[in-house]
Amino acid sequence: MLSFFQKQFALSETGARDLVKGSLYSGLVNISLLLPVGLFILLLGELLRPLLGEGQPAYGPLTYGLLAAATGLVLFFCHYLQYSSVFLATYAESAARRISLAETLRRLPLSFFGKRDLADLTNTIMGDCTALEHAFSHAVPQLFGAILSTLAVAAGLLYTDWRLGLALLWVIPVAFLLIIGSKYWQNRAERKHYLAKRTCADGIQECLETVREIKACGMKERYLAGLDAKFDQAEQAQIHSELIAATLVTGAQAVLRLGLASVVLVGAQLLVAGKTGLLTYLIFLVAASRLYEPLAETLSRIAEIFMVEIPLDRMKELAAQPVQSGQSGCTLVSYDIVFEQVAFSYEKSEPVLQEVSFAARQGEVTALVGPSGGGKSTAAKLAARFWDATAGRITLGGQDVTAIDPEALLQNYAIVFQDVLLFNDTVLENIRLGKRNASDEAVKEAARLALCDEFVERLPQGYHTVIGENGSLLSGGERQRISIARAILKDAPVILLDEATASLDVENETKLQKALTALIKNKTVLMIAHRMRTVADADQIIVLDGGYVVQAGTPAELLRQDGPYRRMVALQKQQAENH
Repeated sequence: MLSFFQKQFALSETGARDLVKGSLYSGLVNISLLLPVGLFILLLGELLRPLLGEGQPAYGPLTYGLLAAATGLVLFFCHYLQYSSVFLATYAESAARRISLAETLRRLPLSFFGKRDLADLTNTIMGDCTALEHAFSHAVPQLFGAILSTLAVAAGLLYTDWRLGLALLWVIPVAFLLIIGSKYWQNRAERKHYLAKRTCADGIQECLETVREIKACGMKERYLAGLDAKFDQAEQAQIHSELIAATLVTGAQAVLRLGLASVVLVGAQLLVAGKTGLLTYLIFLVAASRLYEPLAETLSRIAEIFMVEIPLDRMKELAAQPVQSGQSGCTLVSYDIVFEQVAFSYEKSEPVLQEVSFAARQGEVTALVGPSGGGKSTAAKLAARFWDATAGRITLGGQDVTAIDPEALLQNYAIVFQDVLLFNDTVLENIRLGKRNASDEAVKEAARLALCDEFVERLPQGYHTVIGENGSLLSGGERQRISIARAILKDAPVILLDEATASLDVENETKLQKALTALIKNKTVLMIAHRMRTVADADQIIVLDGGYVVQAGTPAELLRQDGPYRRMVALQKQQAENH
């Protein structure tokens, strides 16, 4: 049973155990709530004894007082057990689920994030987890508990009088069949609502991310009209979904209420015919007033229980994604990067790299050049195992990078990509990301080498200035220099530079090249650049075009060949002269 619950509801072993316990305790609570009813029936029976000619009541007020106190203690104890095993346990499981989800996301290759929408992932982490937390604390255990308690009470009632028992119980399977039979329509309506909400979230995020472009292109009215249409669709989908669920649930609850009428009619007939006693009749009447309550409450949440499938499917999908793994500890005697017949594609029908082979030696600068879309950035990211190659092999120091844990592997890399990502924190902490235990003096020295001093001095609090989300208070060149300062601070044996100086003017690029010269000494450097002057002093140039290596050699060797590299150099010289 535990393994079934784990698989069905994406729970940990502890969570599955708590679900079983929570269901049992929820059933126990429902049964315990019949104790006051039983006490009332006992008292009623005692009061009826003189009327029925059976003598005076056998128990006094003190006895009933003690029984009432005992009933209160039992109710408290049962509710305490239910609260601990349902609510507290569900919140603990929800916390564990979020951590497990975050760990899974941390170990996934970056190719996964390139295929998924950010708003969709955010909704999975936040919205889906919240939906599951609420369902497993307020609906699922209560459903199982209501079923268990109903079965237990039904057995006792049928044993007491099967005719009144059937009159009381026939409505329950009918009500549940009505709900279960409509599950398809409820799920269909709720899925449309879910997709409409996700479309709204995507639209809002896109609007926030592209607000400058929307205003610059005069698209505000048109874009907001489209966003309003998405909101309207989501609203209509929600109304439709809730209308279907409310209609069916209300209908099922109305069917349940017919049970009381059945008991009244059947019991009255049996009582008049002398086939049942008055006390038995009263027992069933009181039971009918209490038995349906947990079932009616469960039916009101049945749509939520059905829709647990959507977030659960998304959780299972994420859990089933292949994660990157490998040895957490590896000893490297060198830091040469070697590509051996490497192929890679984001989609099977669209190869990005094909049969790529080259070696980037330690102590040398290897430059990747070529037209846009040729596979340069992809090759650099494969070297750092941001993705895994589709075919072939990439080694670092002779070891296959796919055999090394990504986090252990990246300890050997300092990376400066063209798209710089900064945090909403101070300049100091954004640079310290390169080496978390670095002193303030070491951070500032790295910043000085990266030419950050000149703009940091202009900031209100200097290095302690919070630079906004993704460095929104800085220019592109300033953000790039912070990224380079990180790499200088990390001082890793392998350096990946993807258009590291693209956002800088010629003067600052020349200054920064000197800083990079000190940084890359005796290290393995893989550099991507579109400016041919940037790679003029490289030890080796690899020209990628259409995913293939079309040229390889030193700058001098490639200039003597009639090939793409010489044509790119000539074209950029011509453009510089024209300007």
